[in-house]
Amino acid sequence: MTTPANAVDAALVTRRSVRAFLPTAVPRAEIEAILEAASRAPSGTNTQPWKVYVVTGDSLAKLSHALLAAYDHPERDTLYREDYPYYPRQWVSPYIDRRRKVGWDLYGLLGIEKGDKVRMHAQHAQNYRFFGAPVGLFFTIDRVLERGSWLDYGMFLQAIMTAARGRGLDTCPQVAFTQFHRVIAGHLGLSEAEQLVCGMSLGFADNHALVNRLRTERVPVERFTQFLD
Repeated sequence: MTTPANAVDAALVTRRSVRAFLPTAVPRAEIEAILEAASRAPSGTNTQPWKVYVVTGDSLAKLSHALLAAYDHPERDTLYREDYPYYPRQWVSPYIDRRRKVGWDLYGLLGIEKGDKVRMHAQHAQNYRFFGAPVGLFFTIDRVLERGSWLDYGMFLQAIMTAARGRGLDTCPQVAFTQFHRVIAGHLGLSEAEQLVCGMSLGFADNHALVNRLRTERVPVERFTQFLD
């Protein structure tokens, strides 16, 4: 018998960053239901700092084309800079070790050898094709808000991914979009007051795709938790 607790646990532990989706459409009503459920995420003094843009169909295709052009531009790193630092400026253990492991696990699975920059570039470009997903989500926050609202935003994003899994859908949260926030802002009509937090691909996983065999490891509870009696 499935209890509510078991169902929630199942949605949490089966969530993964899917990197190949089926083209199967996701009904708008389903997307709205996911966002409605996620809107119950907590936020300090109920500020609810999230704003969401849902992109499908022709809008998705046009944005994908623009993002791929920006990604392939020979002066990409000069023309397009991240709007905020997501990763640490100085990597230290154990974080750099975990980062490297997941990277080489992915490339190893796909047969991409170390130093093969052409295939690495092509694999990263799949972000800007939304990994074939029929739905792209973009999340913005008002620039006047501070760090606490970003913490709230994380809970909202997790709620979306959990609600999606509960409906048999999969997601891939993507910080790769932040380098091209100006491209995205132009397509979505963002105001200067809005800052792009991240994007997310949403749809049905292609379970036959090799890339979706990747399973990332997690540190055991006893290694990150202390119980004080």
